[in-house]
Amino acid sequence: MPRREDSTPELDIREVKRGRHPGDKYVRVRHNPKLQRMGPGLLTATPRAEEPSGGISKAIYRCKKALLGTPLATYQAQHERLTKVKALAVLSSDALSSVAYAPEEMLRALLLAGTAALYFSLPISGAIVLLLVIVAFSYSQTIKAYPKGGGSYIVASDNLGTVAGLTAGAALIIGYILTVAVSIAAGMAALVAAIPALEAFTVPLGVGFIALITLANLRGIREAGSIFAVPTYAFLLCMFGLIGYGLYRVATGTVVPVSEGSGALAGDAVSGLSLFLVLRAFASGCAAMTGVEAISDGVPAFQAPEWRNARTTLAWMAGILGSTFLGLTYLIHRYGVVPDVEGHQTVVSALARAVLGQGVGYYAILASTVMILILAANTSFSDFPRLGYFMARDRFLPHQFEYRGDRLAYSNGIVALGVISSVLLIAFGGDTHALIPLYAVGVFLAFTMSQAAMVVRWWRRRDPGWRWSMAINGVGAATTALVTLIVAVVRFREGAWIVVLVLPVLVLLFLGIKRHYTGTSRELLTETPIDPERITHTMIVPIADLNRVALQSLAYARSLTPNVTAVHITQGDEAAEDFRNRWLAKYGNLDGLVVIESPYRSLVSPLLAYIDAVDSTDPGDTIAVVLPEFVARHWWEHLLHNQTALRIKGALLFRPGTVVINVPYHLSGKREPSPGPERGG
Repeated sequence: MPRREDSTPELDIREVKRGRHPGDKYVRVRHNPKLQRMGPGLLTATPRAEEPSGGISKAIYRCKKALLGTPLATYQAQHERLTKVKALAVLSSDALSSVAYAPEEMLRALLLAGTAALYFSLPISGAIVLLLVIVAFSYSQTIKAYPKGGGSYIVASDNLGTVAGLTAGAALIIGYILTVAVSIAAGMAALVAAIPALEAFTVPLGVGFIALITLANLRGIREAGSIFAVPTYAFLLCMFGLIGYGLYRVATGTVVPVSEGSGALAGDAVSGLSLFLVLRAFASGCAAMTGVEAISDGVPAFQAPEWRNARTTLAWMAGILGSTFLGLTYLIHRYGVVPDVEGHQTVVSALARAVLGQGVGYYAILASTVMILILAANTSFSDFPRLGYFMARDRFLPHQFEYRGDRLAYSNGIVALGVISSVLLIAFGGDTHALIPLYAVGVFLAFTMSQAAMVVRWWRRRDPGWRWSMAINGVGAATTALVTLIVAVVRFREGAWIVVLVLPVLVLLFLGIKRHYTGTSRELLTETPIDPERITHTMIVPIADLNRVALQSLAYARSLTPNVTAVHITQGDEAAEDFRNRWLAKYGNLDGLVVIESPYRSLVSPLLAYIDAVDSTDPGDTIAVVLPEFVARHWWEHLLHNQTALRIKGALLFRPGTVVINVPYHLSGKREPSPGPERGG
């Protein structure tokens, strides 16, 4: 029967069906549901191809599908883009949530000079918001110049060179990891403020929340945006409600200041007010700016036109962050709220109680704060994997970071971030105040590298309006460099030294990975000929017995070349003689059989020694080891077998120029001989 023109052999499944009477049989041809023909010689895998055939792998697949959702095809990536509303929740939650702890960190530094020094929180807050405006304008220029994504790593690499780009990349990696740890720690602090009984469980709860956020991001960026949008906007609504009502009470003269004699809320001066202390407070308050770069890094995640939507979202984020930070700082000052030196209550909690009383509004503020602080870690889960992809693409990180999972997310980067941040959270006991000093150095260093790179770019390209653009980025680079220096100096003893030490180590690590990949590519010569005419096979088939598994492997090897040798490893003379006799009875001669006695009961070493001997005798031949392998029906049955083939494969993996061919024998109950080719008529 002639084949249809649009038919493809790979898409046909031929099944031999037998009738009731001997000799009755027919061939049924049906379409393969796992492959679809797209054109001449072009096939594509269907969703059915992703489903395992059965056993424990099928159960694992179903659990994975239930947790992560149905796998997405590559062409669906366009539909996973974020709208501006979702992007604000996904990429700005870190920056927006920082108002829950940045004012407190600033006040804690000033409190060392006594409660009177807290007045300086207002001018310091003004300076921080001014810096925010400068950085936001600078990153707006970066987004316009890099409409396909302009993170600090890419911008610095393009304009300042490899080492500068790697420095920016290392700074961002540190910043993203610390963002997760700090956000979760601050969220746990807010949770303890509402439910003090949970204080002993902050670290396990924090690790659990990191696991949940990791799982949510493995489901895909768009779904993560849908999950996190509601808590983000609920937090903003509560913050603006708190600020609005607090300002109303200030305007109507109904403010009742918090009592300064309430024990933990009062602090005695331990040092005089100095420029160093003011700078330290400024450095602590700059934690409010962490996460500002996330939108610039995540431009590819936006819907088209990407760069315009990203700039709009950046403007929204800067406006919301600046207004809430100033509003909260002003109300904290007017209500006389002082940080709890014993850590039982956050500043936001004390302010909410003072403004709203301990009612429904107060608990709504606490609940929204806990949620946004926990979900603020999502910013890093959006940007860290993308940064890992870019660096892996350039061969500065392992290639595994380029991998996209079932839901089109960079799964390995997401999992790596979750694991590392969990370890960091455990190491620091979930203490926000211990993590904050490590936080800002990497973030502001990345700011500085990006803005300095943009200055160089404008100078070189001289695009229309380049002078104005260069001035904006120049001011941004200068101010963020100053902040980086301040943070590194005033926070050095408190933990910033760790970041200063880790940064160059990471850069050297990246260069080492690049050197490895470059060297591997340079030295990667073919170990077997690439011209088929030059390949001469020498087949070696290790066999344990003359069973079906061994016989089918020998038959397969002999179908490729007559130069086949069966190798049997035995422990003594009697066993060797017995095997030789059975081989002789089967084939009538001993041609193609080598029996090796192993008096020390080793299996792999004698086999490798024989392969080396054959290789030295015929160095021009390509040695192929054909491994018979018994495959059990159930996973637990593998425990009953010694997995000899697996041990041999592991040993041959590091032997250059040796080809390993695996011939499995699947145990599947009653087995009939495979039928020959059916002839249609």
